Amino acid sequence: MMKLQLIFILLFSFTTMALAQTRDTLYLWTGKVPGESLPKSNPVQTDNTSGNVTRLTDVTNPALVVFKPQTALSNNTAVIVCPGGGYNILAIDKEGYEIAEWLNNLGYTAFVLQYRVPQKQAEALYDIQRSIRLVRTNASIWGVEKLGVLGFSAGGSLSARAATRFNEDTYPKSDQIDQASSRPDFGLLIYPAYLDNGENRTLTPELSISEDTPPLFIFGTADDTYGNSGLVMAGALRDHKIPVELHLLPEGGHGYGLRPGNIAAETWPDLAEKWLETVTKNLTAESRK
Repeated sequence: MMKLQLIFILLFSFTTMALAQTRDTLYLWTGKVPGESLPKSNPVQTDNTSGNVTRLTDVTNPALVVFKPQTALSNNTAVIVCPGGGYNILAIDKEGYEIAEWLNNLGYTAFVLQYRVPQKQAEALYDIQRSIRLVRTNASIWGVEKLGVLGFSAGGSLSARAATRFNEDTYPKSDQIDQASSRPDFGLLIYPAYLDNGENRTLTPELSISEDTPPLFIFGTADDTYGNSGLVMAGALRDHKIPVELHLLPEGGHGYGLRPGNIAAETWPDLAEKWLETVTKNLTAESRK
């Protein structure tokens, strides 16, 4: 059984990486990248491939890799996928390209975000806000009307920041794209981290929840070192009467993506699929601010 799972993982990783190399790449910043002191260059793939994960670092030219569903499946909704990696690296296949393929099969257009790492949390927020604005500005090209974010671990932290800090001008606006809203219509946080950095493990202070915070789906496990993050975020959303769906399994750990062989990895996709179908159906023009 373990051999079959390993073969599946290797084949899936190889296929998604090969596909990603042939897909459209949208670079976020046409001129100077705000807050970036290093010149634009291709991200670096690390030598660490443990767990059959491809890791990128040294991102100085943030980009979106585009995954389009078959026309017959398209549901006019897009999702920006934020891989995790502790804000040091991006687990680009396990929590990026493989997730995008899954979303495509459900009819969603997916954009995998290569945000800035290592340790550029402020700049990573610039990148996700710019990416939301970029997709919104070109929504007619992609045939999308609704746009959400989905993040894993540190990518879950970044998605939560995007869902709560959209009213802030975090970087200098430079063109028409920056006039668009950076508020996502919905968000999914899968084993999110760093959301409980407040005093006594309360909500991280930068996460400002308001009546305009979009609905969120949160999934985690009790044995995850970062498991408290999702609980704290869900509680804060509930206190502000923001729609939230929380799932907490007893086991599963952290960093499992959607690969087989882990109960959590095999559980969250079905739950997320049903939630996505419901929340996107209920979105109105008034709620898409």
